[in-house]
Amino acid sequence: MKRVFITVSALLLLVLLAPTLLRAQEWSAAQKEVWKNVEAYWALDQAGNLEGFLSYFHNDYMGWSMQNALPSGKETVRKFVGHAYKGEKTLVYDIKPAAIGVFGDVALADYYYTRIYKDVEGKEKTEAGRWLDVLKKQGDKWVLIGDHGGRTSKD
Repeated sequence: MKRVFITVSALLLLVLLAPTLLRAQEWSAAQKEVWKNVEAYWALDQAGNLEGFLSYFHNDYMGWSMQNALPSGKETVRKFVGHAYKGEKTLVYDIKPAAIGVFGDVALADYYYTRIYKDVEGKEKTEAGRWLDVLKKQGDKWVLIGDHGGRTSKD
């Protein structure tokens, strides 16, 4: 009898929680808009389009990669990403959102990434990690005002 009670209780709990669990996987229109912009600048980065990629950076951007000793601004990103484009090429990448919060004209996008690229010697390498992008609505797009994260895989 106790076993039947536990089974029925578990099923009832699942039925009651199912709508909440399903909603937890749905994104609002604002969250989808933010994510669309994250996908856009990742695609520009993969294509090696430096100016297109940097168009998603606010002029006062300040970000901090886990691999860097100090935070950096947009011009430092321009210098290092531009240099990286000369020696390495992203072959394929995958980004997966973990959480997106929208607070008026500011948004936080937490996500995981995996990237396969060719290094300067032509060797394929895989890199994985996580980022927190801080974005601000500027005109019709969301631009980076800050970020933090980077590689979590061993290289």
